[in-house]
Amino acid sequence: MTSSASSSVIDAPAREDPAVPVTGMSELWLAILRELEPKLQRSQFITWFRDTALLTREGATIVIGLPIPMALDWHLQNYRNTTLDAARICDSTIENVVYKVDGTLKDNRERAVDILEHFPEKKRRKLPGKQEVKMAEGIVSKILNPKYTLENFVVGSHSRLANAACQAVAGAPGGKYNPLFIYGDVGLGKTHLLQATGNAILRHMPRAAVVYTTTEDFTNQVVEAIRSQKMDQLRRRYRSVDVLIIDDVQFLANKERTQEEFFHTFNSLYEERKQIILSADRPPQELQLEDRLTSRFERGMIADVSVPDYETRLAIISEKAKEYEMFIDPAVLQFIAQHVTRNVRELEGILMQAFALYELEQRMPTVKSIAEIMRKLNKDPYEEEESVGFQVQTRRAPTFQDVLESVSRYYSVSVNDMLGASRVREILVPRQIAMFVGKAYLRMSFVRIGEIFSGRDHTTVMNAVTKIETKMQDDPQLLREVRAIEQELGLGR
Repeated sequence: MTSSASSSVIDAPAREDPAVPVTGMSELWLAILRELEPKLQRSQFITWFRDTALLTREGATIVIGLPIPMALDWHLQNYRNTTLDAARICDSTIENVVYKVDGTLKDNRERAVDILEHFPEKKRRKLPGKQEVKMAEGIVSKILNPKYTLENFVVGSHSRLANAACQAVAGAPGGKYNPLFIYGDVGLGKTHLLQATGNAILRHMPRAAVVYTTTEDFTNQVVEAIRSQKMDQLRRRYRSVDVLIIDDVQFLANKERTQEEFFHTFNSLYEERKQIILSADRPPQELQLEDRLTSRFERGMIADVSVPDYETRLAIISEKAKEYEMFIDPAVLQFIAQHVTRNVRELEGILMQAFALYELEQRMPTVKSIAEIMRKLNKDPYEEEESVGFQVQTRRAPTFQDVLESVSRYYSVSVNDMLGASRVREILVPRQIAMFVGKAYLRMSFVRIGEIFSGRDHTTVMNAVTKIETKMQDDPQLLREVRAIEQELGLGR
């Protein structure tokens, strides 16, 4: 620990100031928490201030008790100054905050403040649908992820132009960067930039009709409109938006009717100076689309997102660790950034595994444990072979990480969402398919699959696999989707 931090930690029990009774300290700590609560995200507040207490006060110094050692560095790095400011609001004579780890505080209601009792979650108005929102005149848009902002997008040489273009579009939608076309391989941050730009536009123009969708959803809407003979309604709806954001336009290939409708929608919006933002896995001239569409994509701003360099990868993973509210040894972050080089999604996947290790087993990630995770995912950090003690696999067969990424691309959902707790159908079905493929082809145990999916019980995985096996017998569409994923992975029955 650095010398600057050591002055903020108490290793031995501090002498209580007899002038400040325990009840007085409890009331003071509760008052400080009331000042802190609105300044922090609720998840951060609950995680890091649960089971804490004001242990004692010596003159102008207050001693805050923390229930576990791993909370110490996090408080010192992130909350000490904020806590001191809050304490001074409650008592202007307080000049210093120090910490002491006290394991007896955990779940001790007599000594520690019950955060959930004193700070219950405020009820929020439910919105219709968790994944979609209805816009004006019946048009449906996927909900923009509020976590995707231009401010928290880590910019490097791989993405500087794309980020600058998004900033310009957010400030002046429908201006000279129209359309904005961002391309790059999977997992490099295209979706983050697209949704972040939409969020930025909505902050400046709250009443704007900003529609974000995927090519697959747009195609499904066209098919449904043709089937129900409501094409005129669909055209009016899409051509009335202020900003249209479409992800993965490479999937327009071989969809002639959808390309036709999108071409006319594009023209209508462009002529009315409405902003169009698109993404694909390669530049417009390499897409297998009609020439007239390609030429329109090329008339605007084209920016690529490439593989980030080591410094950017380290910055990205450090930022993600803060989002997970987990303190990780910088050496571990450096190890991940050095060896996970293909894309940002892989970085997040490894970090998610580390977070699961911390959450489920209360084990702080180490270089050795991360190397073991990478080995299990067939991403051996071969340069560390001798120091971590395992042999590099020479055979490159599909891994479960490959399965997750393939399902992610096919259904346009993030790997993190599949590994997370969401139970909406758009996430649930891809998650079950990933579990099915892992069990059917990679011979993974139900227990191991459950561990990867945020520690789910093995019976949950078993039920998911059985459900997909059963539905494939009666649902031709699901069968085709699973077979397409198997084919992409080079698997087959």
